[in-house]
Amino acid sequence: MSEIDLIITPRMKDIDGLPVGRILPYAKKRMVGPFVFLDHMGPADFEAGEGIDVRPHPHIGLSTVTYLFEGEILHRDSLGSLQPIRPGDVNWMTSGRGITHSERTSADERGRPHPLHGLQSWVALPKEYEECAPEFFHHTAASLPELDIGGANLRIVAGRAYGEESPAKILSPQFYVAVTMKAGSTLELPNEYTERALYLLEGDLRIGQTRIAARTMPVFHNGDRIIVEALRDSKLMLLGGDPFPEARYIDWNFVSSDPERLLQAKQDWRDQKFPLVTGDEKEFIPLPDAPKSGTIL
Repeated sequence: MSEIDLIITPRMKDIDGLPVGRILPYAKKRMVGPFVFLDHMGPADFEAGEGIDVRPHPHIGLSTVTYLFEGEILHRDSLGSLQPIRPGDVNWMTSGRGITHSERTSADERGRPHPLHGLQSWVALPKEYEECAPEFFHHTAASLPELDIGGANLRIVAGRAYGEESPAKILSPQFYVAVTMKAGSTLELPNEYTERALYLLEGDLRIGQTRIAARTMPVFHNGDRIIVEALRDSKLMLLGGDPFPEARYIDWNFVSSDPERLLQAKQDWRDQKFPLVTGDEKEFIPLPDAPKSGTIL
């Protein structure tokens, strides 16, 4: 019997020269633990004068997590945060009842050829924290726990795993671990969480009798012992956690256990009731014209 429940292949888009693969949500697996959204950005190489410009936009009911392997993104938000994120760092923004932010290439970075490669995820908040005050935290690569297990190097990006705990402020049980594995090495996944998955960015893996190709996400059965073998040098992200007792709904950039709250957030954005991004007040992303009723997760 296979340890793998299903394998997700990202849906690819090109956004201003940046290839982006949407992994979560997926039709047959809307969430993995509290992870409600996962995008693979790049890898891409920009010429001088080029870059990304994600204009100010709002969030409620989730934490955004940015983790880069190459390049730099400049984060601004309505709390007044101004923070470049670089490879191995963590930008962790908890939206709670509402926050606005933008993500752009800085002028310095834009002035020269530069790469960009990383993962962006949303972690849904427990019901009791959905309307908490918004917060933003930055953690440098040096502040994150790092360990070696055989031929695997692990950095604990968020949550707790392998006896280590990230400094990122989480609000529900979860793990998010960046891993590089040498060819021939093996690694066992944490077994203390109800839902687990991995996303293979680069390389070639085998799990049981199943070969895992790059840019795919195997999602595992609850309780099974999962041993990952690297058939060649590989880069992957482990993720998962415990699911919530209530369903989650998603509409555009908003997540909530209450679909009526999504409608209110959309109206608040139309009415410009969300706070402005400090230092990036002139532009914004308008609410999409196509109405959505809120997708259950």
